[in-house]
Amino acid sequence: MKSASGSLFTLAAFFAVTSLFAVGGGNSAIPEMHRYAVDIQHWLSDRQFADSFALAQLTPGPNLIIVTLIGYHVAGIAGAVVATLAMCGPTSVLAFVVGRASERFTDAAWHRALSRGLIPVTLGLTASSATVIASVADHSWVAAAITLATACIAFFMRVPPLWAFAAAALLGLAGLV
Repeated sequence: MKSASGSLFTLAAFFAVTSLFAVGGGNSAIPEMHRYAVDIQHWLSDRQFADSFALAQLTPGPNLIIVTLIGYHVAGIAGAVVATLAMCGPTSVLAFVVGRASERFTDAAWHRALSRGLIPVTLGLTASSATVIASVADHSWVAAAITLATACIAFFMRVPPLWAFAAAALLGLAGLV
């Protein structure tokens, strides 16, 4: 068993580094968070990770709450605080510095190319996150069908996500999931 300070250091180091590679937002780092928290450190099971992700998506505010939940699971309140600060601190400082510098180069061709080039990277990382969450949450063919139906409806019909939450809740209450 690791010491509390060792766990806090591990949380801080992992989330500080991960935050710097979360291009497009925290959800783009979900696959790495899953790999590290479930497969390497064994802090959570697949089910606990999927449940934490779902809870983070349901809470108001930033969906980065999953970081806080992982930290809480590992080391209680101290872990939640350390993980959250480690995930938000470095990127906040970097965003401030880059944002200030970026203002000077808004009209430069390389700045526009870089901005356009980050769009597919962000979309790819987000798709990777969706794949990881679907693979750990879809524990039956019914759950997989719900995931597929929700994705199709959201993409093609532009239905507000709250309807998908309501339908999934009803299916869960009926014992189908």
